[in-house]
Amino acid sequence: MASRLSLSNVRPLRLDTAAAIAGLLVALLLFPLRFFASQIYINTIPIVVGLGCILYLLAVHQNEDERTLPTLSTPAARVLPSVVTVGMAIMVLVTILQGARTPLFFVIAGAVGSLLFGQILFTSDRDFHRGLLLFQIVAFAFVFRFAALYATPGYIGIDIWTHITDLSRSIYLEQSLGAIGDNKHFASPFFHLFVVASSLVYDASLRTGVYLSVGVVMPLSILVVYAGANLLVPSRWATFAAALFSVASYTVTWGVHLIPTSMGLVFFIAIVYALIRVMRIEYTGRDFTFLVFLSIAVILTHQVSTFIVLVLLGAAFLAQVVFMAGPLGLTRLDTSVFRTKKPVNLIGLLVFNFGLSIFVWSLTPFRGDSFLGTVLEWFGETLEESAGFLNLASPGASGSEEAAVPDTGTTLLDQIVPYVNEIGFLVLLGITLVGCLYVVHRRRAEQSVFTLMLGIGIMLFFVLGLPMFGIRNFVPTRWFAFLYALMAIVGAIGLRTLSRNLSPAPVVAVLLVIVLLYPGGMMLAAESNPDNPVFSNQHEQLAYEQSELAAVDTIGEMTGSPEGSDLRQDQRLHTDHPYQTVFDRTGAYPSVSPAVLPENGSVEHDYVVYRTAQSEDATFFSSGDGPGYIANPSAERVCRTTQSTVYDNGDVRFCTPSPAQG
Repeated sequence: MASRLSLSNVRPLRLDTAAAIAGLLVALLLFPLRFFASQIYINTIPIVVGLGCILYLLAVHQNEDERTLPTLSTPAARVLPSVVTVGMAIMVLVTILQGARTPLFFVIAGAVGSLLFGQILFTSDRDFHRGLLLFQIVAFAFVFRFAALYATPGYIGIDIWTHITDLSRSIYLEQSLGAIGDNKHFASPFFHLFVVASSLVYDASLRTGVYLSVGVVMPLSILVVYAGANLLVPSRWATFAAALFSVASYTVTWGVHLIPTSMGLVFFIAIVYALIRVMRIEYTGRDFTFLVFLSIAVILTHQVSTFIVLVLLGAAFLAQVVFMAGPLGLTRLDTSVFRTKKPVNLIGLLVFNFGLSIFVWSLTPFRGDSFLGTVLEWFGETLEESAGFLNLASPGASGSEEAAVPDTGTTLLDQIVPYVNEIGFLVLLGITLVGCLYVVHRRRAEQSVFTLMLGIGIMLFFVLGLPMFGIRNFVPTRWFAFLYALMAIVGAIGLRTLSRNLSPAPVVAVLLVIVLLYPGGMMLAAESNPDNPVFSNQHEQLAYEQSELAAVDTIGEMTGSPEGSDLRQDQRLHTDHPYQTVFDRTGAYPSVSPAVLPENGSVEHDYVVYRTAQSEDATFFSSGDGPGYIANPSAERVCRTTQSTVYDNGDVRFCTPSPAQG
C-alpha cells in the first residue's frame, strides 16, 4: 500500500523541477514584502531565489552532456600562480608600509582573489593542479588574516578582551581552572586551556600564544572543507568549495577575532567531514569514535557552537528518517550516480550529544543561575514581549549590525554600502540554491547531501527567519560562518550542475560574476575588515591604536581600577561603543553602556572619555530611549568645558566633574 502511495510512482513528476517551480512562486510571493519593511534581506533574497530557480529550470530543460567552456591558455595558467604569489607579497608590503590593512590592501586582495578563483574555474583539466591551488588558497588565507593581526597593536574584536585578558590570564596566573570557577566558560574551557598551553609551550605572551595556536589552525581548517567536499564532487569543485569558504566574510571574522567561536567552527567543520565520510564510505567503529570525540570537544569549547552542531545532527537524523521511511520515493537511488547504501543510523549520536549538552549546560553557572535556565528564561521573555511578524529586532550598538541613525539625510554611499556588504553572501546563496535543487532529484538523492541541504535550511531559519519575527536570542551573527561551510560544499555542487548543463554563454556569465564579485564582495564586507573598515563612516572599527590602548591602561592606573560594586551608577565611565567595552572587559574601569548623546546636545555623564575617532569615524552612542546610532560629535560635546580634563595624550581625553561642581 505504501509503495502505491509513493510519489515515485507518479510520472512524470520530478521533485527537483517541482521544487524549483515552488521556489519561484515563493520568490514572487515574498517580493511584495519590500513594501512593508525595509531590510536588506527582504529586498534581495526573493530576487536571488527567483534567479536561482530560473537558472536551474533552464539547466534541466537543456540537460545535455558536459559543455566545452572557454579556458585559459597553458602559458596563462602557468604564470597565474606566480602572479598570485607576487600579489600576496605586495599585500604584505602594503600592510608593513601603511601600518594597517588600508583600502589599497583590499583592492589588491580582491584582485588576487579573483585571479585565484579564475584559476579554479577557467583552467583546463590538463593545467589544473589541485595541490598548487590549495597551497595558494591556504597561503592567501594566512596573508589576509595575519596582516590584520600583525598591524593591530592589541586584539581585534570585542569578546576576545574578556577571553584573553581576563579568563585566560587568570588561568595562566593561578595555573588552575578554578580561577574562572564563577564564569560560564568554567564548563567549556577548552579554548582558554589551549591558549594558555600554547603560551607556555612557546614561552610567549598570551597574545602570541593565541595567534600561534588558534590563529594558525583557522586557515588550515579550510583543507577540511576541501576533504569533505571531495567525498561528493571531483577535486576541481572541492577546491572551489574550499576557496568559497576561505574568503567568506564571517570565516575571516573568526580568523582574526579569535575566541571560542573560532575553535567551535573548526570542530564543526571536522564533524561535517566525519558525517559525510560515514555516510559515503564503509565506515568502522573508529569513525564513530572520532565523531563522539569531536562532539565532546565542541561541548567543552562553546555553547552556541554546540547548539549549531545539534542542529546539524538533527538534520542528519531527519535525512535518515526520509530515506528509511521513503515517503517521497528517495530510496530508489540510481547506482550510476550514487552507490546504493543503507542510511546510517545516527539516533544514538544525536541522543548522546543532546543529553551531554543539556547536562553540561545545567551545571554551567551564568547570571546567577544555570546557563540553560537563563537562556530559556530570556527566550520566554522575548516570545512574550517582542516577537511578532516583521517585528524586525532593532540592533543596538552591538558592533555587528546596522545601527539606527537619526534622520540626517541618506547619501548614495549609505544606500550602496549595505548591498556591497551582502553581495558575496547573495552570490553564495544563489549557487547553493541550485545545488539544493540538484540533490533533490531522486536519482541523485543521498543521505549525505540531504543532511547538508536540510542543515542549510534549518540554519537559514535561525539566522534569517527568526529575526524577521524579532527573535535574535540564538545570536544569528555567530551562525553564518558555520552556515558558509555547508553552503560552500552545496554551492560547489550547484555551480558544477550549471557548468555541465547550461549553454556556454550563461555559464560564462555566472562564472564571471563569481570570479569578479564574490572574492571582492566578501573582502569588502564589514566582517572581513573589523580592524580597519573600508567604509569607516558606516562601520565601526573593532581595533584600537596604541594611544587608545595606552589610555585604557593609564586611566586604570589613575583610578585604581575600582570594582563596579564599589561605584554609584553616576560614577561609571561612559564613552563610545565599542571603546567602552575595552575599559569594562580589561577591568580598567567599569563601563556598562555607551554614552548617551542627544542628537543636538552634549553628553551629560560625569565621567567620560573622548577619542578623536569619535569625530572622524563611525562610533556608536546611545540615543537614551532607543537603539544605538552612529555619530561624529565634536570633542566639546563629549568632554564638556564645565568638566576637568585629568588625562589627555593627544588622541584620548578623560574628563571628570570639576572641583567647583563637586
